[in-house]
Amino acid sequence: MSAQEVPAAQSGPPARSGAAAAIGWILTIGFNVVAPILTYNMLTDRGWSEFAALLLSGAWPVVDSVVHLAWRRKVDEFAVVTLVFLVITALVTLIGAHSARALLIKDSGVTGLFGVLCIATLFAPRPLMFYFGRKFGTDGTTEGVAYFNGLWQYPGFRSAMRRMTTVWGIAYLAEACLRVALAFLLSVDTMVVLSPVLIYGVLVSLIFWTIRFSKRTQAEGEARAAALASATAATAGSAAPA
Repeated sequence: MSAQEVPAAQSGPPARSGAAAAIGWILTIGFNVVAPILTYNMLTDRGWSEFAALLLSGAWPVVDSVVHLAWRRKVDEFAVVTLVFLVITALVTLIGAHSARALLIKDSGVTGLFGVLCIATLFAPRPLMFYFGRKFGTDGTTEGVAYFNGLWQYPGFRSAMRRMTTVWGIAYLAEACLRVALAFLLSVDTMVVLSPVLIYGVLVSLIFWTIRFSKRTQAEGEARAAALASATAATAGSAAPA
C-alpha cells in the first residue's frame, strides 16, 4: 500500500530487512492459513464436527498473536482478524449444521461480515486496509512500522486507505449477496463447484486491483512530490540575493 503523496518530512522508507520480512511472512501464513486448514482437515477426517474442528483451528492465530507479542512487543491485528472470522465461521456452521443449503452459504455469511467490517471501519480512526497494508507492506521492524504509521498524516495516504477499504467492503458484500441468491436458485451440486470459484475469483480480482491502484497512486504521489520540490527550489532561487 502506498500513499498518493510522498512525505516531504520523511526521507523515505527505511531499508527493509529481508530476513525479518521472510520470517514474518512465514509465521503469518503458517499460523493463520496453513495450520488452521491442516488442523481442520485432519480433525474432520477423524470424525470431528465442523464446529469443533473450526474452534480448535482458531488456536493457531492465538499462538501467532503470542509469538508476535513476544517478538515485536505488540498485538498482530491480522491474527486477531483471522481468529474472529474462524469463530464466526464456527458459529455459522453450527447454525446451519442441519441443512446442506445452509452449509453451502455459510461462507457467504463470513465474507459478507468481512465486507461489513470493512465498511464499519471507515468510521473508525483508521480503516481496516491500513492495518493490512502495514502488515504486508512492511517487514515488521520498528523502523518500518513507524514509517508506515507516519504516512497517516498525509491526506493522500488517508484517502487511498479509505478507498481501498471501501472497494474491498463493497466487493465482498456483493459477492456474499450473489452467492446467497445462487444457493437458492441453483442445485447443491452446482453450488459446490461454483462457490469456490466465486470466492477465489473475487479475492484474486481484489488483489490485482489493489496492486494496480497502489502503483498508480505511488506514481502520482512521486510526481506531486517532484513538482513540489521543483517549485520550492525555484522559489528559494528567486528569493536569493543577487
